[in-house]
Amino acid sequence: MTKDNNKKLSVKLVKSLIGKKNEHRRIIAGLGLKRINSIAILQDSPSIRGMINKVSYMVKVEQ
Repeated sequence: MTKDNNKKLSVKLVKSLIGKKNEHRRIIAGLGLKRINSIAILQDSPSIRGMINKVSYMVKVEQ
């Protein structure tokens, strides 16, 4: 099985962090997002997908 390391994900924060769990705040910071409408371009990997899955209600993902 070969992996394509050039796959990128564009992740955009669409909801505020106010009133959210501390763990979710840390995940958002780990993704490189700071404020609403900020966008991070990240490598597509299982660990990044897991982080996105936990905060999927706050982010929008494009491939």
